[in-house]
Amino acid sequence: MEVLRRPVIAGVGFTKITAHWKYSLRDLSSEAALKALSDAGNPKIDAIVVGNMMSGIANGQENLGSLVAESIGLSGVPSVKIEAACASGAAAVMWACLGVLSGLFNSVLVVGVEKMTDVTDKEDVSSALATAADYDYEVFFGATFPSLNAIIMRSYAKTYDLAPEDFGHLPILMHKNAVDVPHAQLRFPINMEGYLNSPIISDPLKLFDCAPIGDGAAALVIMRRDRARNSEHLIEIIGFGSATDTLAMYRREDLARLKAAELATKRALSMAGLEPKDFDIVQIHDAFSVIGYLNLEALGIVERGKAHEFIASGDADRSGALPVNPEGGLKARGHPVGATGVYQIAELALQLSDRAGSSQIENPNVGVAMNVGGTGSNVFVHILRRVE
Repeated sequence: MEVLRRPVIAGVGFTKITAHWKYSLRDLSSEAALKALSDAGNPKIDAIVVGNMMSGIANGQENLGSLVAESIGLSGVPSVKIEAACASGAAAVMWACLGVLSGLFNSVLVVGVEKMTDVTDKEDVSSALATAADYDYEVFFGATFPSLNAIIMRSYAKTYDLAPEDFGHLPILMHKNAVDVPHAQLRFPINMEGYLNSPIISDPLKLFDCAPIGDGAAALVIMRRDRARNSEHLIEIIGFGSATDTLAMYRREDLARLKAAELATKRALSMAGLEPKDFDIVQIHDAFSVIGYLNLEALGIVERGKAHEFIASGDADRSGALPVNPEGGLKARGHPVGATGVYQIAELALQLSDRAGSSQIENPNVGVAMNVGGTGSNVFVHILRRVE
């Protein structure tokens, strides 16, 4: 990528993740967007890309491009919604980068938003999440999103001979990290006993293996490097990659592996000209503990079947050799599905510009974020670096 046209993150904004009963999609989107615009010095915006998964089902509202543009006084600006299941946020970021790299746009506002608590019936929430799976061959026959991930967890545990406690290390760390993070949803610690005794959701998946339901919005201003006004905290997006796998899991050769994640990582690393050893901080998609482990393996950080040992060793702690999800990840920071990928990249940008507050790690230079759609059927990886 030409250096002056390389996309940079010039502004970041987000809301707390919680049950926002008093706020609408419009309210959450505009709060995050206006914060990001202010952080970037209120530049002229050429386009808006909105990441969202289930607004039509959960909120009775589609056409989010127009809704967001109008809500922040930018009617007339091109604006669209991008959907890629739980990876909708990162998909929106990638398409914003492509718009900047093409030369068509100098600056793009990315907004990821999801309001899940408007769906008050748990069965309706499960149905909405299940739209990320294959309806004809999975959902029609009664599969839910947790049950599909439980199948992956069972396969992974059998393949690598793992005990139930081996999956507890990641959620324990995530809750530890979220305790002092103001925008996190679950700000309380858990221990191994609490993890092991938490209710079974879909055997062997426990309650503490699962990310919570929540509402939130995150936003980024992505610009050409030579057009950014505020140069004090610019962060480069030096590589990105995406890939797909089969929608239905039964057509995959190995359920204990995320092939799309591996391919997306390979493409992002190739664009960035880096290797996994160059990462200083990692954001993984731990919607379920086993998916978090599979992320670490797909990124090339650990050997297959060894992710639990890496987390248990302390190397993934904030003060460890390679911090993972310092803000608590999807498990404890929260997982408003269509917004999650934008939260991940926003948090990386704050870390790399030394603006992450209580969760700040020591002197990171390169960070990577992996956002997973469905059960691994659509994956996006972004690599960020401090501007030199």
